[in-house]
Amino acid sequence: MENIRYFGSQPWAFPSNLMMAFLADYAGGALRPDYAELTDALWATAETLPEVAPKGTIARSLIDHSLILMAGSQA
Repeated sequence: MENIRYFGSQPWAFPSNLMMAFLADYAGGALRPDYAELTDALWATAETLPEVAPKGTIARSLIDHSLILMAGSQA
């Protein structure tokens, strides 16, 4: 990853925690998630997205924003 940018944050469901969202550009290479933090990782298109976070969450806002950016880059 490169060009990492802060997107936003919101309180997390656990006490005294904060969920932070960032955008980044893919620099190349294999997808290697940190399984201490994640259970899975994948590349998906707008048509092949799995079930996503509900509206009103920072995760959903990040996904929606990314889809808009991707659609604009394909126009």
